[in-house]
Amino acid sequence: MSVVKGLSASKTEVSGQGLTIGIVNTRWNDKIINALKEGCKSELQRLHVKEIVELEVPGAYELPFAASQLIKKRSVDAVVCIGCLIKGETMHFEYICEAVSQGIMRLGIDSGIPVIFGVLTCMNDEQALARAGLIEGRMSQP
Repeated sequence: MSVVKGLSASKTEVSGQGLTIGIVNTRWNDKIINALKEGCKSELQRLHVKEIVELEVPGAYELPFAASQLIKKRSVDAVVCIGCLIKGETMHFEYICEAVSQGIMRLGIDSGIPVIFGVLTCMNDEQALARAGLIEGRMSQP
């Protein structure tokens, strides 16, 4: 049985001209993170964003704080948070996923600045690689 999932293309023409966009990414799972970050930068450039401010943090837990600093100190128009959490054998995955999700959501609400959740939460390495577009024939979908 086929299931239809995913985001359809926007019918509104979008331009990032004149915007400053922040990208905060983690260092964990760098192969996946690099693919996601390059895809994000490529799409921003396609949308004519000229100013991209990048910041790197150790892990996903630090993403909300780093994004808040870009908003406060660099006056960005939006921030994209990029990370990848892969489930292990302990509850650590669940705690970090919850904290990061809530932190990113809360920052967007409190700041009034769009804070985009670009954090993969995957059950295994194969899922993460597929969602990052790194498995041939299983490219990520927008």
